[in-house]
Amino acid sequence: MNLSNIKPAEGSTKNVKRIGRGQGSGRGGTSTRGHKGAKSRSGYSRKVGFEGGQMPLQRRVPKFGFKNINRVEYKGINLDSIQLLVDNKKVKEITKEILIENGLVSKNDLIKILGRGELKASLKVTAHKFSATAQAAIEKAGGSIEFIK
Repeated sequence: MNLSNIKPAEGSTKNVKRIGRGQGSGRGGTSTRGHKGAKSRSGYSRKVGFEGGQMPLQRRVPKFGFKNINRVEYKGINLDSIQLLVDNKKVKEITKEILIENGLVSKNDLIKILGRGELKASLKVTAHKFSATAQAAIEKAGGSIEFIK
C-alpha cells in the first residue's frame, strides 16, 4: 500500500457532481439555476406559503368563528375518577396537590369537579368549581366541598 492506491472507506464519500466550478465541469455557467428570475439569484429563499404570485391558500380560505380571549378553561375531573383514587390510593381528601401527584391535572390547571359516576366515600374535596350534580353527590355521600380562590 502506498499513497497512489489509497481509497476512502466504502460509503464515506458521495459521488455528487459539484456545481459552479467552471465550464469544464459540465455544471458551470448558470450552475443549474437557469436564466434570470428570483431563483437564479444568490440569497433567494422562498417565503412560507408562497405560490408563485398566486393568492396563497391561507389567504384564499375565509376566516370563521370566534375565539374569546377571556375564556377560562377548566380541567374536568369526574366523580368516578375520584372514587378510583380512593379505592387504589386510600386518600382521605382530594386537593390540587393530590390530583397533580396522580397525574390527573398539571400545576397550572383550574379544576372543576364533574358529576359522572358515583361517589361512595365521604371526602373533603377542594377545587376551583363544582357542577351542581357533583356537589349534590359529594354532600349525599357525607363529604364536603371547598373552593380554591
